[in-house]
Amino acid sequence: MKNARLVSEICKANGILMILDGCRIAENAYFIKHYEKGLETYSYRDIAVEMCSLADGFVMSAKKDGMVNMGGFLALRDEKLAAACKNLLIITEGFTTYGGLSGRDMEALAVGLVEVFDADYLHYRIVSTTYLGEHLHQLGVPVILPVGGHAVYIDAAKMFPHIPVNEYPGQALVCELYKAGGIRSVEVGSVMFGKYDAQGSLIPAANELVRLALPRRVYTQSHLDYVIEVFEYLMQIKSKVNGFIITKETKFLRHFTAHFTPLERHLVSQ
Repeated sequence: MKNARLVSEICKANGILMILDGCRIAENAYFIKHYEKGLETYSYRDIAVEMCSLADGFVMSAKKDGMVNMGGFLALRDEKLAAACKNLLIITEGFTTYGGLSGRDMEALAVGLVEVFDADYLHYRIVSTTYLGEHLHQLGVPVILPVGGHAVYIDAAKMFPHIPVNEYPGQALVCELYKAGGIRSVEVGSVMFGKYDAQGSLIPAANELVRLALPRRVYTQSHLDYVIEVFEYLMQIKSKVNGFIITKETKFLRHFTAHFTPLERHLVSQ
């Protein structure tokens, strides 16, 4: 909250709009309440309201803390800017009364924005994510610490030190998780953020991570124990895991549609 207040002051002093990305606002409110001094007595909802009061606008992918399968929204203080956005919406997604969503999706979003601030729900979610992260850490899996609210992040470069970044260790872990246990995860490394220089050589991302994001109200502890067991197996065979090369990709956002070919063991060792 202190950081948001300082940013708000800078934006106002310089005439810059401050727009909040609120997709994880309830989870952030949980950490603010429990770790930021002076806000211990606030409810999670009150913290979110206070945060929004500092901004000129709010954008949300509601698949996260909106607790729905589809949808999102944009909220703005400036009526002129809001009117311009509404006019654009009409010729792209539809009227503001539905914005491209079905009625049931909008109703679910309205309910989700209330339920997401329930103290019992937030506690269970944060504790579940922490449980997974701490148990993986105990196995020797290179987990990014401290564990956050919506996901556990694995440092794939440390888990597979024999796989160079241009062979995408994060993608290798993603594939091994799916092959070994049917676990779906996402690479957050040089596939997603890597670029090419003028000679076509890879400029790697700052980190080679894999994200284990937990859907809301889906997994029980037994599910998480299964994920831990799969990682226990992967830790035993990690030296045998190979990297990948990209054989087909788009110019932008390649991580959504790129095609990969696994490398043979002898290629990795060269």
